[in-house]
Amino acid sequence: MKVLRLRLDALLKEAEMNRSAFSKKAGISYPVVDRYYKNTVHQYDSTILLQICLTLHCDIGDLLEIVDE
Repeated sequence: MKVLRLRLDALLKEAEMNRSAFSKKAGISYPVVDRYYKNTVHQYDSTILLQICLTLHCDIGDLLEIVDE
């Protein structure tokens, strides 16, 4: 079965940024960032996804991937 997975962990590592610093820079609360980072989100908020992409200067395709479960 295929599932959608966020690559926020990898993108933050590439940016040499931790979740706390990213949360402050993106203006997203830490608990929300943590859920996206740990891929425990079941419904994605388009506003949050946009803010993540804008803050990390990436495209949505860089943030999301389809993987085997």
